[in-house]
Amino acid sequence: MRKSLLAIPAVLAMAASAVAFAGGGFHHHHSAMLHELRQLSLTDDQKASIKQMAQASFAQAKTQRQALFQQRLAFESATPGTAAYQTAAAALAQSEASAASARVTSEAALETQVYGILTDAQKTQFASLQAQHQAKVAQWQAARAASSAAELN
Repeated sequence: MRKSLLAIPAVLAMAASAVAFAGGGFHHHHSAMLHELRQLSLTDDQKASIKQMAQASFAQAKTQRQALFQQRLAFESATPGTAAYQTAAAALAQSEASAASARVTSEAALETQVYGILTDAQKTQFASLQAQHQAKVAQWQAARAASSAAELN
């Protein structure tokens, strides 16, 4: 049972990481969503559905991740100052923009699907957990801003 609880966040993290890789970065709110999902009492059917959704999302983004990787290789192998370098840079910039758009859309679709299988009680608990997380983030940001201001003085 414990292993299956850990498998769902691992699959979601893998999918989110792979999608984020295509976009060039990882966005912290996914780790928060995963943490919040762990705190819900998900049924075995819900866990299986979430795992399947995450795997489908990961598979769907695979082609785009591979294409983006090829664009990065072309850019890195080109000689700066050449026409090929400028062409590769423009192609990579376009691919990165498309990947970022696809990543956000894919993440939103996955989150919507996951949210859709939660019970009303789980949705209420999830909203509460999100509010708690947002309060912690705001507190951290305030402390960080105060620390940065202190360093400037």
